[in-house]
Amino acid sequence: MDGNGRWAKARGMNRSMGHQQGVVAVREITTACSNLGVKYLTLYTFSTENWNRPADEVAALMSLILTSLEEELFMKNNVKLRIIGDLSRVPDVVKQSILGLQERTAVNTGMTMVIALSYSSRWEITDTVKRIAAEVAAGSIKPEEITEQLISSRLATSFMPDPDLLIRTGGEMRLSNYLLWQCAYTEFYFCDTYWPDFHEADLLKAIEWFNRRERRFGKTSEQVEAQKP
Repeated sequence: MDGNGRWAKARGMNRSMGHQQGVVAVREITTACSNLGVKYLTLYTFSTENWNRPADEVAALMSLILTSLEEELFMKNNVKLRIIGDLSRVPDVVKQSILGLQERTAVNTGMTMVIALSYSSRWEITDTVKRIAAEVAAGSIKPEEITEQLISSRLATSFMPDPDLLIRTGGEMRLSNYLLWQCAYTEFYFCDTYWPDFHEADLLKAIEWFNRRERRFGKTSEQVEAQKP
């Protein structure tokens, strides 16, 4: 969700105002995805690298996270919340609030919204490797039993499928340490629109683009065509 700060700067506003407007976009896109039947919506909210931003901006972002995750949004849309990331660095008041909301929305049966908070893919993969190494040291698994499937089952995202579509706003054209393992065959959609200006119409445009893509997963077009029902 890129471009909050640049959106605000272009309007002569403080960067925090851009983040606040970005929350409005989150609510709109969450509702739209839920109505469209999307099963999983993952939002890269705050990366581990973002801790290097100015302290006042980090504090403002943490405060915004605390106030923006409104329970009504989840309950009204039957949305379940899941959190992924290194929460050891997140202020306790924020951590307890979002974990409490995660627990209260666990009964919902609609779309799952995944918030990547204090997340980076290299952190996730490193943490996964450490835990698998501990299992090997304990003798519960053998090195030769380590497969792609086993690694996937130990990742923070083990509860959800790999992403079909990744949308990056704000004109950036890189992954920025996001879901590196999971995005092996994800379709990437880049647009110049700043996140606060990303509306349901923009989402539908991205989905229409995705629907025109031929997903071969290493096969030829002829093989894909032959496998169609």
